[in-house]
Formats: sequence, C-alpha cells, structure tokens
Amino acid sequence: MTWLELSVQTNTQGTDAVSEILMQSGCQGVMIQDRADLPCSSSSDGWELYDSSLSDRMPENATVTGWLKKDVEFKCRLAALKDRLAGMQSMSLSMGALELCVRETQDEDWAENWKVYYKPFHICKKIVIVPSWETYLQQDGEKILRIDPGMAFGTGQHESTAMCMVLLEAYIKRGQRVLDIGTGSGILAIGAALMGASHVYASDIDPEAVKVAMQNVIINDMQHIISVSEGSLPDVDHGTYNVCVANIVSDVICVLAEPLSKMLAPNGLFICSGILLERENDVLRVLDINGYKVIKTLRNGEWAAFAATR
Repeated sequence: MTWLELSVQTNTQGTDAVSEILMQSGCQGVMIQDRADLPCSSSSDGWELYDSSLSDRMPENATVTGWLKKDVEFKCRLAALKDRLAGMQSMSLSMGALELCVRETQDEDWAENWKVYYKPFHICKKIVIVPSWETYLQQDGEKILRIDPGMAFGTGQHESTAMCMVLLEAYIKRGQRVLDIGTGSGILAIGAALMGASHVYASDIDPEAVKVAMQNVIINDMQHIISVSEGSLPDVDHGTYNVCVANIVSDVICVLAEPLSKMLAPNGLFICSGILLERENDVLRVLDINGYKVIKTLRNGEWAAFAATR
C-alpha cells in the first residue's frame, strides 16, 4: 500500500487543532513533534530525564504528521485538507505557518519512523520508560519499565499519564491491589506492579489495546502480578481494590465515579487523569457527590489529575 505522508508546520497552540483536521481528512493516526513537549534536561536532583540530543533531531517548528492512503479518494481528501488549512491561515488564528508538505511513503516507512524520537525517559522519580528496542544502563535506585506502545496506545509521554504515575508513586503501598481502567499500552499497570502492588487488574474496551498491554506485561515479566482483559467496568468486578486508576477523559471519569466507589476498599484511593482544565469543576462536583475527598491535585499544561479517597 502506498501512503501520503502529510506534515503540517504549526506551533504548540496549533497541534491539537491540526491533529483533528488531519484525522477528519482520513489520516490513519498522527505524530506530533514539538520541542515544547520535552521535559527539562534534568531534575532538581540531577538525574537526566531524556537524551539531550533528542531536541536536535526534532524539527524547529512544531510539526504534525499524518498518513493518508493513496486510494481513489485521496485527491478529494487532500484538496479538502488544503482548503481547511488555508481557511485557518486566513483567520489569523496564531497557529504558525500551517504549511503542508506531502510525500509518498510505504507501509514499512511510517510504521517505524516515529521510533527515532522515542527514547528512554523518567516518567516519575524512580521509573524509567525504556522502549523495547532501546538499550539503557540502569542507575542505582531506578526501576525499568520496558514498553512497545504499538502505533496508538500510549508511550507515557502525555502529561496525563505522567501525572498518574507520579500520584501512584506517591501513594501506592506494597502489597496493595490495583485496578487500571482503560489501560491502553499497560504503562500504569506495569508501573503499579513495579511499585509493589501484589496484583493489578487492567482492562480496556479496545481489543487491540488489550493485545498491546498483554505483550508489554510479558516484556516486563509481570504475568504473575498483572491480569489484562477486554471489557468495561462492570466486567472487572473481582473484589475490592486499594487503588483504582483511570487515565481516560472527564465524561468517562464522571460515569465511573459512582460504580468505582463500590469497588474501593475502605480508605481506598481513586486516581483520575485525562481531565482538561476547563472540566476540572465538573469532575470535582461528581467526586464530591459520590463521597470522595480530593487529597492531591496535579496540573500540567492543559491537563489536571486528582487523587481522591472515599
């Protein structure tokens, strides 16, 4: 199959809008390259967060890349995309140049090229995310979480995932039972196991995500601790849990709050993320109605995360 690789130059403010336009135009997934997403080169404790040469390999401007099948409809789709970008330019929406670059590529090219930009990094103080194809020299006190996210299920680089991991690191206790709803690539489930959870039950409604998560559990040799299954919340009622974590979206968190409260052990903890700042109050209101007390709030970029007890 021949594909068109569509790259749009924008800025940090424009990446979400451009990503949405590319997807609506028929692109099968997008990749965002933005230097603003890189963490500081070191923490206050002095441990390095990412390979310092990574920024040198990234484009100067924020760039969103999507891949469009070169089928019978591609000309119409491409023309519509160009019209929408031109419309955004004419409206002066401060989204950068919005210049489109088009080139032909094959399946094997775009399926692997993104890996160049995915390097080991600390997602929290003690855990280092290491892509399965990378080598990494483990430092004292570090725990290695190896991951192969596939093309769409989470690399751990999103702010909402990082905040969940920071909260897990702060509150999880050895021997606890953990429930990970919407596990994606399994990063949070594996992180909880590395932090000492005695059992982690992870679920996702997407069968492909379940497949990816199970592969990553095997990569990290966590089959004896982590169970992964396809399904929604009613399908994962296997007793009570000390910690429930949901890195999803605000509306789903609001729906989950009440049924999850019945699955939490006494003084159990609900960690939720994927909450846009503009939806914070909506989620807080639902948590309050269902008897939760928020004990920690984190914010990063456009996103918020809560740790709440009940």
